[in-house]
Amino acid sequence: MRLFLFFIILSLIALSCQENRNFENFIVDQNLPSKDTIKLLSKYPELKLFNSEILQSPTRTAYITQTAHYTDGYQSGTFLFEDYKCKAKYQYDTLNIWLDNNNGYFGNGILIKVFNDQFYVKNIDPKTLKNEEKFIKAKVFSQKLVLNKDKFNKNDSIYGFIDYKCSIDSLVNKHIKGYFKTIIK
Repeated sequence: MRLFLFFIILSLIALSCQENRNFENFIVDQNLPSKDTIKLLSKYPELKLFNSEILQSPTRTAYITQTAHYTDGYQSGTFLFEDYKCKAKYQYDTLNIWLDNNNGYFGNGILIKVFNDQFYVKNIDPKTLKNEEKFIKAKVFSQKLVLNKDKFNKNDSIYGFIDYKCSIDSLVNKHIKGYFKTIIK
């Protein structure tokens, strides 16, 4: 009986975690590497966001735009960011795809966690310093992830597209959209 109750409680905890993270299935499009934007990434050098940065790739890894619109009742404004980079790394059975623009003083962007043909997105806290991992909660409006295949290994090339809309603290609406490519570490 105790074992049965343990599994029920464990199942409820797992379901509540899933609800908070907005798990969704991603789409597979094997033609992603032939998209014009992906091809253009290989023609440009990777962005260098701060002087002492060691570049992970000789060519551009992402063309992601983020539009952030804020309003506090008195003022409103819109910011556009286009200086995103991509890196991907396996951590146990989860593929972590980082799309961010950390310049050593602050960071902005998202972490996409992919496993079991599903994904969820975590928002990077803008107050994140270099080599720090801090996240903030967000209310997700819509999210779409397209990858070039459904199974990956270390050292594979990964190509993707993200379209993600959310609200942070009910003051900021964030929309991240674009293509990325990198080699999985």
